Amino acid sequence: MKPTRQKTLILISLTGVLLAAGASFLASASSPKKIKVSRDMAEILSRMDDSAKRLKTFSADLEYTKMTVLVDDKSSENGRIFFRNGKNPEILINIQKPDAKFILFKKNKAEIFNPKINQIQEYDLEQHSGLVQQFFLLGFGTETGELKKSYMIRYVTEEELSGDTTVVLELLPRKEEIAAQLAKVQLWISEESWLPVQQKFFEPSGDYLLAHYTAVKVNRQLPSRIFEIPGSKDAKRVKMR
Repeated sequence: MKPTRQKTLILISLTGVLLAAGASFLASASSPKKIKVSRDMAEILSRMDDSAKRLKTFSADLEYTKMTVLVDDKSSENGRIFFRNGKNPEILINIQKPDAKFILFKKNKAEIFNPKINQIQEYDLEQHSGLVQQFFLLGFGTETGELKKSYMIRYVTEEELSGDTTVVLELLPRKEEIAAQLAKVQLWISEESWLPVQQKFFEPSGDYLLAHYTAVKVNRQLPSRIFEIPGSKDAKRVKMR
C-alpha cells in the first residue's frame, strides 16, 4: 500500500524530520561558507557509524523552514526536539512558535496535539514502518550500511555552518516508493559529533523542508515522561487515514 501524501509529510516531519513546516533559519542564520576540501567517503561513513552505535539520546533546539516554490511561500516554526534510540525509537517535537503544537512518534504511531482546539490527530504508521525508518532516522542512529540499501550517497563539499565545520552529503533514493515522494536529501554532518546539524528534504516538485538543529545535547538522560504529550488527557482524539 502506498502512503498518502499527508502520511508522507508526517514521516518527513518526524525525521527530524518532522512536519511540513519549518523555521526562520534561512532568514536569520549566516550563509554557509563552502570549503574546497576533498574527503574520503569511507572515513566519513565509518565515523558516522561509530556515532550511530553510541547514540542513545538526542535533544536540541530546532528550526524548520518549509518552502513552496510554485507560490514562493515560506513558512516557519521553531521549538525543541527530543529523541531516544532503541528497538522502538521515540521522538517528541514541541513546537513553540508561531503556534503551540506537540508531535509524538512512538511504537509506529504518530500523534499531533493542537492545544488551541484540544485535539489529537492519530496516525497509524505500522504498515509503513519501512518508510518510517527511511525518513525518521536519516543520520540519527542509522548505520550507513542500512542507508546505502535505500540511498546512493555522495560527498558534496565541506561547509562552515553556524560556527560548525560540516561534511555535506547528498542522498538519492534507490526505491521507487521513496523517490515518488522524496527527490533527494542533503545532510550537513558535524565533524565534531558526526550527527546532522541540518537536513534538507526535496520533494519532486522542488518544494523542500529544511531542518536545523542547535544547542545539541547527546546521550543525556531523558525521563520517560518526556515522550508523552503533556496536558492532553481530556483532548478529543481523531483517527486519521
